[in-house]
Amino acid sequence: MITLTAENFDEQVLRSDRPVLVDFWAEWCPPCKMIAPVLEEIDAEYGDRVTIAKINADDHPEITLRYGVLGLPTLNLYSGGEVVRQIKGARPKRMLLAELEGYI
Repeated sequence: MITLTAENFDEQVLRSDRPVLVDFWAEWCPPCKMIAPVLEEIDAEYGDRVTIAKINADDHPEITLRYGVLGLPTLNLYSGGEVVRQIKGARPKRMLLAELEGYI
């Protein structure tokens, strides 16, 4: 799992040659903590097909605002430098994978 910052976001996400699932999260967010282990599992199982990354929304508000993230957690799936799917809120693993089907 990659930790993103304003400095590496464009390189790691927008210029990636494969899909990137970005978790916008914050320390104070209980649902963010609930989804973190799910994302680690997906990274372990599907890491050869999709990059899992996270960015602290409080530390990087400019990125959060650029992509219209209003609530946490928000998962944006990027492909070819564009957001192709946005998932708001925590989900169980099977539901999250169902929403990502066709992309990874």
